[in-house]
Amino acid sequence: MSKEAILEAAKQSIIEADEDAAMEALAQAEEEGLDYVELLSNGYSAGMKVLGDQFGMGEIFLPELIFATEVMKLASSEIEKKMGTVDVKSKGTLIIGTVEGDVHDIGKGIVASLVKTNGIEVHDLGREVPAQKFVDAAIEYNADFVGSSALLTTTMTVQKEIEEKLKEAGLREKVKTMVGGAPVTKRWADKIGADAYCEDATDTVNFIMDWVNNL
Repeated sequence: MSKEAILEAAKQSIIEADEDAAMEALAQAEEEGLDYVELLSNGYSAGMKVLGDQFGMGEIFLPELIFATEVMKLASSEIEKKMGTVDVKSKGTLIIGTVEGDVHDIGKGIVASLVKTNGIEVHDLGREVPAQKFVDAAIEYNADFVGSSALLTTTMTVQKEIEEKLKEAGLREKVKTMVGGAPVTKRWADKIGADAYCEDATDTVNFIMDWVNNL
């Protein structure tokens, strides 16, 4: 089986959210001695990008994206196991979480998975995360990006608090901040001083990769 055929099979397995096909593509790649990083980037991640774009355009819906993300997680996890201690250079580090007072995290989980497949190290703090914890994690992991999700208008103020606490810690010039969530708008991002408003996972990946590529 040619390299192109294996990469295409990996890509399609994500688009179709087909776990068996994803594992079959991985087995074929192993048999042919394919580079795992290339398989992840040009195979599985390429499929995730197609779905991310389709989701952004309203051509597919959240459940489809969630199923595909689960297959993507499985493929990534299997590849990580096979690669063992192979050092893949990270393109940057993202701290992400759903803010304090908010328990919704499906969208944030998809963002974390999609960003990770693009070579960014991701530290997902989960949900109900206080502003200070974002700052502490940014310091601990020497983060380049801090992303916060708020799904309720009442919790959006925590995003403003994150901006203020990053400034107090002297980190605001070092990290790029992104805000998202159903009630969040570009106007709100501008008002609190965030670097970007990200409407969905694709948006987030595009912003991060643009920053990384222009460094």
